[in-house]
Amino acid sequence: MSSTGPYLGLISDTHGLLRPEALAALAGCERIIHAGDIGKPDILDALAELAPVHAVRGNNDTADWASSLPHSLQLDWHGVCIFVTHEAAHFPADLYTRGFRVAICGHSHKPLIEERDGLLLINPGSAGPRRFRLPITVARLHLEDGQVRSELLDL
Repeated sequence: MSSTGPYLGLISDTHGLLRPEALAALAGCERIIHAGDIGKPDILDALAELAPVHAVRGNNDTADWASSLPHSLQLDWHGVCIFVTHEAAHFPADLYTRGFRVAICGHSHKPLIEERDGLLLINPGSAGPRRFRLPITVARLHLEDGQVRSELLDL
């Protein structure tokens, strides 16, 4: 799917495994958001070679290197307010009334793109080791003519 506007690369649940296919899928993005369960700092270093990285700590990111990572992030991207946390259960109760247009999480390993009450909810799925029969995916968030849309990329 081609895009005329800028896009963000979205990745989650790498659990220490950064596949070459994930790097290829995220190449060309303006920024990368990692929604937690990174696994090791080398993952963030490799992603940072592609674009600036914003990352949150997942429930499995317990080593010392991860202690400086926040549990949630609020980002402004070309005027689009984005909230990021690892688990959807940690979205704030007032998420829908605080002006966010996009909310991103990981944790479940289940890819999801869903519009709910004007909020685009995205789980890029897992780009790390396969879990059960779930797909290996990343996502992109596109901005075109002031509108946001997302797409999943099956690796």
